[in-house]
Amino acid sequence: MSNNIIGQQVKQAGQTLTEISHFGVANGVVEYHVMIHATNPEATYQEQLYAVMEAYHQLLEHELKEAVAVFKRYFLSDAANQADWLLALTIEHSDCALSVVEQPPLDGSKIALWVYLQKGVQTQTLANGLFEVKHGPYRHLWGGGAFNRAANSEYQTRLLLNDYVLQLMEQGCTLAANCIRTWFFVQNVDVNYGGVVKARNEVFVTQNLTEKSHYIASTGIGGRHADPQVTVQMDTYAVAGLEAEQIHYLYAPTHLNPTYEYGVSFERGTYVDYGDRRQVFISGTASINNKGEVVHAGDIRLQTERMWKNVAVLLAEADCVLEDMNQMIIYLRDIADYTVVKQMYDLRFPDKPKVFVHAPVCRPGWLIEMECMGVKRLQNDSYAPF
Repeated sequence: MSNNIIGQQVKQAGQTLTEISHFGVANGVVEYHVMIHATNPEATYQEQLYAVMEAYHQLLEHELKEAVAVFKRYFLSDAANQADWLLALTIEHSDCALSVVEQPPLDGSKIALWVYLQKGVQTQTLANGLFEVKHGPYRHLWGGGAFNRAANSEYQTRLLLNDYVLQLMEQGCTLAANCIRTWFFVQNVDVNYGGVVKARNEVFVTQNLTEKSHYIASTGIGGRHADPQVTVQMDTYAVAGLEAEQIHYLYAPTHLNPTYEYGVSFERGTYVDYGDRRQVFISGTASINNKGEVVHAGDIRLQTERMWKNVAVLLAEADCVLEDMNQMIIYLRDIADYTVVKQMYDLRFPDKPKVFVHAPVCRPGWLIEMECMGVKRLQNDSYAPF
């Protein structure tokens, strides 16, 4: 293996299109992000599902042999009619933290899959439901698809976070010291997001997460569970074994304002330094300025360009660029904007693993939002390798 491996590839096989990025260092953990898309929208859901799963299993047997999944997210077009079929198959072959959300792929298909895999790690499902990925002194704790059926979005969010705090405590961790990333998928986000915000703000205060300390990188976006009583579901990522100085927060004050200024509590982005790499997590980012205002209302092209600029400025604080990102998820409020946005992304990021889904952003004026994860080579003898 060379000293540093990073790259992307795109492969078409049968009724799927697969995008792969990879990063590795000599004698270290290799990371892969994979996006698998169904390419025959005329096929039935079952046919598309089997095609996606077959493409994934072929990858594990060939290109990604010896790699293990640590997190999967399935994007469905109609969870109420599709999730049970998917879960019946995945329960039999459950190999990592699993997230299933109704966020219809905008290419006209019924299903898409994002998988994060690693090579050179030990994994296990813990008794409390978190998925542990271990290498050296670090234990990476992934959670997928947490939900409950409390009375409303505020109560559901409060219960989700309180349960997660207990899960972390069982592993000797805390929300403030160890949680790196969260995702909240909110049914009817225009109505229910306020309850999520209220509960998150109040729980965070009890966990020493304030504007004077820090928050957590996060995406709060439209998305729904198969059960209509579930208004909020949550995915999580935490790391045990980190020193406080390994975690850094991204602000980009020339382009973005602190989120607490408009009443919410998340970080714009976070990066974590290990001995051999820097991992970067960019929260859901939209076309916003440093006064918290929507920029370029009604213009999808200009909003996309401003969003890219905001992400680029955040990444610059981590000494990274957009090309260091290994995956992207793009959320659109209006499906009619898909053709324009896809053309823009295909020109700028032709080989980057990405998926476009229908998911309203938390403020109606934002037509588009994106999140991404990336990694770059780092040599720092102060910390253990990833």
